[in-house]
Amino acid sequence: MTLDPVHVDDIASMAGAIATSVDDADHDDIARTVWEQWLDPLRSTDGGLPVVEALGDQQLYAAAIDDVALADSPFPTVHGLDSGTINPTTFKNGLVLDVAHAAMASDPSNLDLHRHRSIVMTVHTRDRTAHFDDEWYRSDEGYGRRRVLRAPRVSKYAEGVVHALSLYLAESSHALEHAEKVDDLLLLDGPLYPKELLSWQDRDAELRDLAREAKPKQVVENYVRLVEHFVERDVPLAGFVKNPAAKNVVKTVQKHFRETGGGDVPWIDDTSFFVHLLERGDGVDHEGRETNALTFTNWFVSRGGADRQLSADGDAFGIDRELDPEAYTVTFFVLYDPRTDVCYRVEAPYAFTKDPDVRENLMHHLVRDVAAERGPPKAIAKADELARVSGVEKAALRRKLEETLSSGSMRTYDDVRWHEGEGE
Repeated sequence: MTLDPVHVDDIASMAGAIATSVDDADHDDIARTVWEQWLDPLRSTDGGLPVVEALGDQQLYAAAIDDVALADSPFPTVHGLDSGTINPTTFKNGLVLDVAHAAMASDPSNLDLHRHRSIVMTVHTRDRTAHFDDEWYRSDEGYGRRRVLRAPRVSKYAEGVVHALSLYLAESSHALEHAEKVDDLLLLDGPLYPKELLSWQDRDAELRDLAREAKPKQVVENYVRLVEHFVERDVPLAGFVKNPAAKNVVKTVQKHFRETGGGDVPWIDDTSFFVHLLERGDGVDHEGRETNALTFTNWFVSRGGADRQLSADGDAFGIDRELDPEAYTVTFFVLYDPRTDVCYRVEAPYAFTKDPDVRENLMHHLVRDVAAERGPPKAIAKADELARVSGVEKAALRRKLEETLSSGSMRTYDDVRWHEGEGE
């Protein structure tokens, strides 16, 4: 025990002093003002295309959990896709690598499909003479596919680059490999597009240059082809984002507020804003929150931040698009579960959500599944279970890599302090 009761009391006293100077009583009113006056549509300050605009009527909804959880899904079968990594690892010989492992799950279950895996190892090295295979190889009686990818050379961001390329290449290639097995709906565990890669265009010069290289473009192209394939087959595709990090609404509203002398918005990201809108009080839980209904927004079209790249206003990394560019535009709705106090974001391409019936069916299924599962949809949870690499497995894999590479991984004091991999 490092904190005595007196120290805990000191910390609480400090928080109390902060609380007296930060009053969030009016945050709900500000959120309502933004909702009613700024989002229909929300335009950038330079007067360009709307950053966010309603798709259909702009409304807030509530669905009784006990009722919607028992409703039938409009989709007879649902497939989920996820990719897990061991996290970037730097070795003493100068190599930086990450390994991603993708799997597709189905609801109802298909054990044969669940056995299929795609594994990508992305390696960064400063050795110009090093050569790695860049093709897919089969293993596990044809159920496994593996590929080593050499990352473009960077002076910074090597760990982030190998992580993003491994994660998104494994996910997108596995989705394309098994797309024909999806009959009714595919849910990606995460955003619709590889937003970490798409954001490179808006970051510093090195990442902007990297975004023009063949390998990042190949990964983005996989997602473009995935949308095209599912549109051709008329099978909806969506992404379920468990930890939304978008800031498009808040950043744009903040610019407008400052230009009009309205001060600062009180939220750090869009999730905080939507929670203020969707959370309902005077309820029964210990925080006074109503927990008998899920609340959610209508669908919106998003063209801000990383979403701009795949909109009609973006260049999609220079990739040729077979459909009308507007078809790839990200649309989304936000769903709040008061039982866990968690906000989710559901994304789908405009090619599907422009149809009112399709967006209604997608919304119905996602709200139903979250109500029934008290968390992510069942197909997503199953894919996550298949693709997840546990802490113990990560530690074992790193030891195996150290042995194979004849080089130890770079360790920090925290690795020693927290005994990496134990207790999971």
